[in-house]
Amino acid sequence: LEKEKTTSLPAVTSEMQQTIEKRIANYRTAISNAKESGESVKLRRYERGLKTLETMLAAVKRGKKINEEEIPPPVATGKSSSHISQATGAEQEISGDSVSVPPESRAESAADDDNTRAILLMRQKEYKIAALKAKQQGNLEKAKEYMKTGKKFDVVLEALDSGQPVDLQNMPPSPQGKAARVLKSESCSFSLSVLFQASLQQPKTVLEALQQRLEKYKSAAAQAKASGDDRKARMHERIAKQYQDAIRAHKAGRKVNFSELPVPPGFPPLPGVAATDGGSTIAAVLENAGQLASMEENDEEEEVIIQFFFPARQQLEFLENRKKQYMKAAVKAKKENNLEQAKMYLRTAKSFDPKIEEAKRGKPVDISKLPSPPTDDEGDFIFIHHEDLKVSQKAEEVYAQLIKLLKDQHERCLQYSKQFMHLGNVAETTRFEKLAQGCKKDLDILQLAQAQGMDPPSHHFEERTFKMIRIFSELNSTEMHLLIVRGINLPAPPGMKAQSSVVFFSEYVGGKYNQLFKLNINRNHRGFRRAIRSKGIKFEVFHKGSFFRSDKQVGTAHLKLDKLESECEVREIIEIFDGRKPTGGKLEVKVRLREPLSGQDLQTITENWLVLEH
Repeated sequence: LEKEKTTSLPAVTSEMQQTIEKRIANYRTAISNAKESGESVKLRRYERGLKTLETMLAAVKRGKKINEEEIPPPVATGKSSSHISQATGAEQEISGDSVSVPPESRAESAADDDNTRAILLMRQKEYKIAALKAKQQGNLEKAKEYMKTGKKFDVVLEALDSGQPVDLQNMPPSPQGKAARVLKSESCSFSLSVLFQASLQQPKTVLEALQQRLEKYKSAAAQAKASGDDRKARMHERIAKQYQDAIRAHKAGRKVNFSELPVPPGFPPLPGVAATDGGSTIAAVLENAGQLASMEENDEEEEVIIQFFFPARQQLEFLENRKKQYMKAAVKAKKENNLEQAKMYLRTAKSFDPKIEEAKRGKPVDISKLPSPPTDDEGDFIFIHHEDLKVSQKAEEVYAQLIKLLKDQHERCLQYSKQFMHLGNVAETTRFEKLAQGCKKDLDILQLAQAQGMDPPSHHFEERTFKMIRIFSELNSTEMHLLIVRGINLPAPPGMKAQSSVVFFSEYVGGKYNQLFKLNINRNHRGFRRAIRSKGIKFEVFHKGSFFRSDKQVGTAHLKLDKLESECEVREIIEIFDGRKPTGGKLEVKVRLREPLSGQDLQTITENWLVLEH
């Protein structure tokens, strides 16, 4: 039965398997050569292609069908041309409509590619060395220029690897102003772009040329996807979208700026559009490839930074770290035989799993709704206000002061971390959580040293400046809190003198009220915003009458609220007037919102930070 199954397999499968195996050998050789030459970018690309080929080979061996177009193309090995010629020969055997090329011409073409590649790499290296020297000499502008030119060579090298001919006649000169020694060799012929242009069907209209370029970028995107290079695939898809928009605009009769469209290497200029000098030469290719190189750099920046601009990866790390914290807390609670606490921590840790899956799929996660990190409830933290630490001769007093300071710092770090978590700022949340962990470790070290009867550790104060975004997280977005704190030197009511009732005036003249009023607001209502900007709040101060006497007005005060546009708290001591006449009395009031009406309440705080010297 096994023999029958083997004989029934189509011959194409065995040919496909041979092709993939040869292609795998080609990629392995290229990987080893890339490792030797230290080309990390190509190494990663080749490894992705090798992984795709190995997956395809396993599928073919199991008898599954694969799409021949998705097979990664052969690559230049960098040293030997035998693998490329074999892979190219195998590809020509599979495709029925391909033109048979003599082995001698294939070998010559491979040798030319290797020579071209060596020249490009040497010239690229010259630009990198020149950039380094310019940077050491302090000429940053020149260094940037050299680096940009050197990076553009990568695009041309990739075009060469994908089988596209490259003309080196007008290659950018050596940065030292000398022609490369390799170019003096008369044995190499570099006019290869003519072959590539001859293989293209010359477009007769602008629309046809745009369509050709669109198909080129679409096929390049599909090829990059098949080889597992998602970054390059996204780049080519973006360019393809630019061409689609240009085609639609051209069909609609609108004016299109064709100079903004990237040109594929070796493509002829658009018919009827003025071509730049040397458009098909390597100089033009490098110029047009500048946009591609900048796109690739931007893609890499997206993966690295996201700290503030694209937080998907950072959010994933944040969620995983928070889950680990709860898992550790659960293990610790279990060791202490606190099973209820351990179960609670474990349930909280498991609740992070769906959010982690969302972050892995690239979806944003609202970190403001996440639980705070687990804390040790070993004692209440005490807030203290200090000018500086006056070290006492008694070790116990020093320990007590240091512990209070560290607990204060720990509590503030947690408070700042919660504020940034409500704002969804992962970077600052993580930063203050790490500071809180550092304070907690210092506190543990301090308590351990105290328990062992050791002298207080060496310590010093550092001035640390934090850029904070103030927010009152206990308020919701539809609340405004008005707090009347106290009255200062309030005037005597009409018809009464201060001497007539000492007890009354001791409470009335300088009374502390701390009366809170919670007001419901609509932040986006135009009337509310107009009142904030121009009107404010009017306070009328009355002296409460008795059974036979009515209340008597002492005066009025006015509080402006325009600061709430950029701040979330207004705290003022406002003067009380009787008509237009000042009475000498004052009123201290506070108004709070969760967040300012527009923008953020940025504040810079400088603190004396206690640091233990371990």
